[in-house]
Amino acid sequence: MSGLPVVVGVDGSTSALAAVAWAARACMRHGAPLRLVHAYTLPTRGYPEVISSARDLRSAMYDQGRMWLSQAVAVAQAEAPDVPVEHDLRMEHPTPVLIAESARAREVVVGSHGLGGFTGALVGSTAVALSIHGECPVVVGVDLSPESDAAIGFGFEEAAASGTPLVAAMAHDDEQSPALDTRMSGWLEKYPDVAVEQLVVGERPIPLLLELGQRAGLLVVGSRGRGGFAGMLLGSTSQALIYHAPCPVAVVRPA
Repeated sequence: MSGLPVVVGVDGSTSALAAVAWAARACMRHGAPLRLVHAYTLPTRGYPEVISSARDLRSAMYDQGRMWLSQAVAVAQAEAPDVPVEHDLRMEHPTPVLIAESARAREVVVGSHGLGGFTGALVGSTAVALSIHGECPVVVGVDLSPESDAAIGFGFEEAAASGTPLVAAMAHDDEQSPALDTRMSGWLEKYPDVAVEQLVVGERPIPLLLELGQRAGLLVVGSRGRGGFAGMLLGSTSQALIYHAPCPVAVVRPA
């Protein structure tokens, strides 16, 4: 296997381990290596007083991070034993660490709910920051705004690699139904083996995508823009999905 890795933010939570398992399967589909990253900062309060010094606290958090990474490696190897796995432990704030990682990653994956093992930042907040600033697809989902060819392409690529059908959903709240056929024609020619259901609904995008997420393996949206989801900033849609979607969500930045 070669090429850019799939990076996973690890924090010891059940959600993060599920993200590791998802990413390991993605690596297996795409022939990519897996990179596990745990980043932490020292808390200013909330730790037991028995930890009496900053040095003891650093040591305890380092050991905890190593343990969480070991658990994540075990999950990855059980899920995809042939995928190469590397890991990194950093005493830095997690959001800039993962944004930096995104510059040299195929995609960055984080869990939707965490223990705060990314100390000082809720995992949801980290995911939102990545969706805005990350430099590669972020799996934590699909959007059809005119500016979001990258998101559509990512969705087709994932569907082709996993052998699953693709639902191309366009929400609108005006009187004129958008021309989805025209929007999808080039992608249907590029991926003729992907079974595609085209769905145009006169509904707001967030409830539509949350409903579709009940039967989806992955939701994909662009990171920002207007268009297919008329009248709503896409950033608002992607943030709502990050916090509430019942399945993994990929937020894909334009190329």
